[in-house]
Amino acid sequence: QVQLVESGGGSVQAGGSLRLSCAVSGGIVGGYAMGWFCQAPGKEREFVAAISRNNLITIYVDSVKGRFAISRDNAKNTLYLQLNSLKPEDTAVYYCAADTGGYSRSSYYTTRGESDYAYWGQGTQVTVSS
Repeated sequence: QVQLVESGGGSVQAGGSLRLSCAVSGGIVGGYAMGWFCQAPGKEREFVAAISRNNLITIYVDSVKGRFAISRDNAKNTLYLQLNSLKPEDTAVYYCAADTGGYSRSSYYTTRGESDYAYWGQGTQVTVSS
């Protein structure tokens, strides 16, 4: 059973930075296309960033392009999201997710679709004050 555990959230002032981590157990992080989503209070969960299994493709929601960076360390079996130049509107619970894995899909595959992800972490809170 694949399990994802996020960490690294916290409270920062606008303009600050955080690095979120997502530790993968029960599977190999390099075997999955993975992504980050966020859910702000009173809103639906939405896509933030995703990375292909071969790490060559990354995609972002427009609002975080140039500020956030998704990456993974296969040796540590961990996915990361670097958050820079944070804004109050980035305040949300951030979730990491992994697709069903396996090699039936292209190693370049990435997706923004929440329903395409099979495994989810419990979330980590990011709060940005002005």
